[in-house]
Amino acid sequence: MLSQIIVKKHSIQQLKLILPKFSNQFTNYFFQQSITNSKSDLKTNLKITKYVQENLFLTKPKNLNVRYFSSMQTPPKEQNEEEALKKYTKDLTELAKKGKLDPVVGRDEEIRRTTQILSRRTKNNPILIGEPGVGKTAIVEGLAQRIVAGEVPSSLLNKKVLLLDLGLLVAGAKYRGEFEERLKTLLKAIEKHQDLIIFIDEIHNLVGAGKAEGSMDASNLVKPQLSRGELHCIGATTLDEFRIHIEKDAALARRFQPLYVKEPTVEETVSILRGLKEKYEVHHGVRILDSAIIAAATKAKKHITQRHLPDSAIDLIDESAARLSLQQQSKPENLENLERLITRLKIEFESLKNEHDPISLDRRKQIQQELEQNKKEFDKLNQDFLKEKEELSKINSIKKQLEQLRIELEIAIRKGDHSNAARIKHGSIPQLEKQIPKESIQNEDSYHSNKLLRDFVTDQDICHVVSRITGIPLENLVAGEKERLLKMEHMLQKRVKGQDHAIKIVSQAVRLNRAGLHPHKGPIGCFMFVGPSGVGKTELAKALAEFLFDDENAMIRIDMSEFMERFSVSRLIGAPPGYVGYEEGGKLTEAVRRRPFSVVLLDEFEKAHPEVSNLLLQVLGEGHLTDSHGRKVDFKSTIIVLTSNIGSNIIGSLDENKSISSVKDDIISAMKRHFAPEFMNRLDDIIFFERLSLETMKKILDLEISSINKIFEERNIQIALDENSQNWLIKKGFDPVYGARALKRVVRSELLNKLATFIIDGKISPNTNVQISKNPSKEELSIDLIKKEKEKEKEKEKK
Repeated sequence: MLSQIIVKKHSIQQLKLILPKFSNQFTNYFFQQSITNSKSDLKTNLKITKYVQENLFLTKPKNLNVRYFSSMQTPPKEQNEEEALKKYTKDLTELAKKGKLDPVVGRDEEIRRTTQILSRRTKNNPILIGEPGVGKTAIVEGLAQRIVAGEVPSSLLNKKVLLLDLGLLVAGAKYRGEFEERLKTLLKAIEKHQDLIIFIDEIHNLVGAGKAEGSMDASNLVKPQLSRGELHCIGATTLDEFRIHIEKDAALARRFQPLYVKEPTVEETVSILRGLKEKYEVHHGVRILDSAIIAAATKAKKHITQRHLPDSAIDLIDESAARLSLQQQSKPENLENLERLITRLKIEFESLKNEHDPISLDRRKQIQQELEQNKKEFDKLNQDFLKEKEELSKINSIKKQLEQLRIELEIAIRKGDHSNAARIKHGSIPQLEKQIPKESIQNEDSYHSNKLLRDFVTDQDICHVVSRITGIPLENLVAGEKERLLKMEHMLQKRVKGQDHAIKIVSQAVRLNRAGLHPHKGPIGCFMFVGPSGVGKTELAKALAEFLFDDENAMIRIDMSEFMERFSVSRLIGAPPGYVGYEEGGKLTEAVRRRPFSVVLLDEFEKAHPEVSNLLLQVLGEGHLTDSHGRKVDFKSTIIVLTSNIGSNIIGSLDENKSISSVKDDIISAMKRHFAPEFMNRLDDIIFFERLSLETMKKILDLEISSINKIFEERNIQIALDENSQNWLIKKGFDPVYGARALKRVVRSELLNKLATFIIDGKISPNTNVQISKNPSKEELSIDLIKKEKEKEKEKEKK
């Protein structure tokens, strides 16, 4: 104990000689300070000793601030160089030897260019630059696989590719200088071995890593080794991060050789997916058909535009296979339905046990027969299900063994163990392949519909996943969907009356797109709806949204009267950087980015500033729009509808007998005066909406009454209008200027207001027929209430 030594020693000089023997740095510091500031007499020394003893908790005092002293720990010892390598890096070449890396298909040019840069004498550090998901990391994994296979220049043979974990390097470095110490130790180890290639993913994180007051960040520490060629390094980062972080530091940027990685084409992506197919088949225990691979590449490119190939296509394959794998583990739908039916029949049978009337007895016998029949069917189906499940499990087990044998075969060939390689190739592998039933090798065409489980991923599964991700109804043109599209005009006419020509043009555009025959790069269709107010322009857009998405609210509606000023145009794509609202994004671009398959309604377009039409030129021509954040928003899955009241004065001056088509040329001339020629030229069609006739108004009134009856459906109240009342409402609500809106106002004022009074007054009760007729003596409707037969019978029973 330090206190005992101090008591025995009477000389401060002797204490100073003993002091360096104590290893604790904090003890030495405080004890040295105590002796330096003390006087020579022993009593004072003993007081100082007691003070030092209590503050350094050589013996624990009563009132010790544990939190304060526990923070005063000894800094960690310096790490061994070999330990640093093992702790902060992962050996990709070792993983390649064990067959744990996915095969890299294609990218030969990029891998060749990487090896060339690595073979340079100085500045031999390639940096892979590309969008997220294009395969930058895969290129480095491909290089590691080629090093293992010996398919690289002699200068790179026997090299190791190590993946550096920057996050782990920074984590836990709480003392000043500790991060720098870790990194320098790591760099010494790399310099010592001289056969290491360090791969730093997200290399832009080097800039600023470990930066603290009075210390250097990681990028400054590695610059000398990078320039001298002592550190073989491969970096990977995105275009934006490279521009923001690395290009700003010219000294760091010049030490790297940029290698731009482009997004692969659809054909290249198909090849990549075919190479990866086996890995995903073994993992999920399902087969992936070639049609599914082609569908994944094409659908990902067309519909998942915010991401890049091949990553987006791989995700589609992965999720589709996972979905099918989960379906195999759960009971089929028909088996679950039978199980629920049996449970329901059992409950009903138990409830009738205490009933002895003839009807209940007959019902019990009937239930018993149904139970026996359903149980037999359930047992048979369940037996088939378990048998198929067992077969699939067996096949999956064999496939996993085959995968392991193929890895062992590669290792044996690489080591030159030809006898073992021959045994695996010509003995073990063929023997296992024979155990796989022929049925599992068959394709989709040979699949029997009586099978309960399916073990292959089809293009339908891919379409289902795309539909879930994007909200686009892509689940292929099945029979029901085909019939629905063929009858599109008829279905839209149920809601929009008197505009058959407009409905036909819009329907043709949708069918062209769904059949894959869309002629240009722009949206599905871009139409200018022209006509007087209240004739169904906005209603057709809502009906179209309801037809495509089963929801009329699946429509992006923007009132263009809000964009009359020049400065308000930026609200569509977002405020410029530095301005208020920059982070919020654009009203149009954000809405389409979140819902890429939608109907975009730009209402009263002629009221918008001319700059808006200039902004939409690239949307109508190329099908995309760049927002204020630089993101390209895809409009290729949208239908753009522009409504306009241009020429309403021309239409208003028309005689009742003349149609709008007779003044079509005059209206187009008025539009050409208002809009630029390049904008007019990009519109697919200008659709003219006719004025509503009395016959059409009759159909619209029927729609209004149907919607009122839907409201009263829950109360079992039905409303019916006789012919006189209908004619009176139509006559009163017919207005060529205001269209159907005038009729709706008359229905609300003359009919709905009276019904509301009757309901609040309690005159209209549930189970009532409401008969509406025209009051002969007054210019108003009269209401007659007729109770339904069931209600009458109940009242008689009460009496």
